[in-house]
Amino acid sequence: MNQKDQLTDHFRIDAPHKKAFARLRIATVEDLLYHLPARYEDITDITSVSGLVKGQDAIVYGQIGGLKSRRAWKSKRPIAEGWIEDGSARIKVMWFNQQYIAKMLTDGAYVKMVGKVTGSEGKLYIANPEVEHLDNLPIDRHDSIFQNTEAVDDTIYPVYRETKGVTSKWFFHTVQKCFAAGILDTVRDPIPHSILKRYNLPELATALQWIHTPKKAEHAESARKRFAFEEVFYIQAQKAMEREAANAATTYQFKTTKKHIKEFTDRFPFKLTNSQNNAIAEILKNFNGKHAMGRLLEGDVGSGKTAVAATTAYAVATSRPPEGSKNNVNKVGPCNDSSTRSDLVEYDAGIPTVTDLDWGNLQVAYMAPTEILAKQHFESFIEYFHHLPIQIGLITGSGCMKFPSKVDPTKPTKISRAQLLKWVKNGEIPILIGTHALMYKSVEFKHLGYVIIDEQHRFGTNQRKALAKKDERMAHLLSMTATPIPRTLALTVYGDLDITLLDEMPSGRKPIITKVIGPGQEKEMYDHVRNELEDGRQAYVICPRIDEPDPDKASALRLKSVKAEAERLKKHVFQDYEIAVLHGKMKPAEKDAVMKRFSDHEIDILVATSVVEVGVNVPNATNIIIEGAERFGLSQLHQLRGRVIRGTHQPYCFAVSESKSEKTKERLKALTTAKNGFELAEHDLQFRGSGELYGAKQSGLTDLGMKAIKNMKLVEAARTEAQKLVAKDTELDKHPLIKAKVAQIGETLHME
Repeated sequence: MNQKDQLTDHFRIDAPHKKAFARLRIATVEDLLYHLPARYEDITDITSVSGLVKGQDAIVYGQIGGLKSRRAWKSKRPIAEGWIEDGSARIKVMWFNQQYIAKMLTDGAYVKMVGKVTGSEGKLYIANPEVEHLDNLPIDRHDSIFQNTEAVDDTIYPVYRETKGVTSKWFFHTVQKCFAAGILDTVRDPIPHSILKRYNLPELATALQWIHTPKKAEHAESARKRFAFEEVFYIQAQKAMEREAANAATTYQFKTTKKHIKEFTDRFPFKLTNSQNNAIAEILKNFNGKHAMGRLLEGDVGSGKTAVAATTAYAVATSRPPEGSKNNVNKVGPCNDSSTRSDLVEYDAGIPTVTDLDWGNLQVAYMAPTEILAKQHFESFIEYFHHLPIQIGLITGSGCMKFPSKVDPTKPTKISRAQLLKWVKNGEIPILIGTHALMYKSVEFKHLGYVIIDEQHRFGTNQRKALAKKDERMAHLLSMTATPIPRTLALTVYGDLDITLLDEMPSGRKPIITKVIGPGQEKEMYDHVRNELEDGRQAYVICPRIDEPDPDKASALRLKSVKAEAERLKKHVFQDYEIAVLHGKMKPAEKDAVMKRFSDHEIDILVATSVVEVGVNVPNATNIIIEGAERFGLSQLHQLRGRVIRGTHQPYCFAVSESKSEKTKERLKALTTAKNGFELAEHDLQFRGSGELYGAKQSGLTDLGMKAIKNMKLVEAARTEAQKLVAKDTELDKHPLIKAKVAQIGETLHME
């Protein structure tokens, strides 16, 4: 048997198993070995039926049968009875005055029973046992689960993640068969021994033995630590290789002066924060570096990421490509002397004139996840650039626009897709904003020097790469997000990017007053919102679903829907105010029309799904009610409430929950006490798990890897070791097993 062998080479696999393995992505023996247990059950206290004695408090796992109900012969009291067997023997079970139990249980079911052994010798039975239903027994009833229990501190058995067609028990037995066939003798450990020794991690063969058949809880924990480290290590190695590849690529290198930037930012109606200035300085330094920038800009909603993006885009759009670049037009750009131009160009001219900005300057691509957000950025950039002779384009699935219009230089105009693409290709439009339409092959740039991606987690790794490589040179890349990411997750998922935080809010912004609203507290909330509406403010109401659920699905009845809630509010709560709905099933034109009416204050209350989480900017909206708040993660709740921090009025957020769970109450309380989104992200990591912050598909992490990122020391250790290894051997040719694992990760992410 070999790790790369197909399971079908050694085991009889029926059709249901094949479908199950396809869902779990298990094909080879190695895949099976790496299908690690999700948890363990301690069976230390389990007693075999054959070893039971009178007076013993028994814990028995087995199969029940012979269920019936009757009345006692003398007392006539009702009795339910049956038997349980575990492969070693069978014992009678009886429930007194609980005749109904015989109807609740099913012959042949697997159960765990806890009760006292009573009766007389030869006629023992378990009286009134507590019963817990099981999908299956710890292992087959005909295998002894009591062997060698005296030789170990704990007796635990693995429980594997199941899917329709394959059980946890099947995984257990098949792995044991692989061990018996000597598979561990063929295992080669990809991780260098020196690294394992440094962090006291077991070798691969030992780790596999310990994680699948641990004799001590410490063995299982040690093995899980090793596999968690290994998984993060491979991802960090992949990110390090990506970074090395980016560093090796040719890029645009240019420099601009503080004076040049200051003349642009001095026109802002606000003063930049220190963190904004620092972010701009870091990005401009990257532009002057030898390698293409890869940077993640994290900042709370309203922290000023767009201003940073606009300022750095200005630096690029007023810069020239080096001599000899593809299609370079030999004209004088913003620099004073064309004879001194080189790869490193320093501009000390002021704001460029119309004649200065020819069609040979560097270009900027700005990608947003939705049309609403793309159009919002288009409008924002018009505000930032309207005084300059810089044309700005917009490309989305529903149409194209350009600023300025030839008819009215103060406004944008609609243009054909073909015309926009022509102007982008010849360099006449230096700034192009759009959705994923930017990645179409038909969109060609002349000198793409800078790519900005907003809410980057909504785009896959390969989408980001595809946009950054639309030029013969690697474009500088700035990814931005308002979704707070725990530091450990950011270091893992975005290990190829430098990270910059915007941890200050612009002056004049007031902190959001957040309140958790429980059952019976709605009136006070509605009264407050009504007072705000009377003062001329506006409000959002967020609901978890669009339509009312199927009435047959009782579990979903309590979740409020956008359509029904809008109707209820109009009839019973806010009769005198204009209410409209917004949700993902609406057409782009319908969404735009609603948002324009809301922005123009023709609508007082917007009832929406979380579609407003990103890209809605209405400074006059100061109140947000989030129904079913327990259904959202803390980071998403923080994103949603960020909609009401756009203006200078006092913002309010009401998180409404009918949940009585103490855990839910504790989690929502963090929303009221955390100082910022980054603190909330750490709360979310503990309360909900990173898989609900960023899915495994996005990150490439399994459940075990997701749990591992709660451990900062482990993540930093894996990151450090991976970067050292890649620095010594860029292509990992000296470590073919690691190289193969890294390639496998890349393929998996590509498929996603």
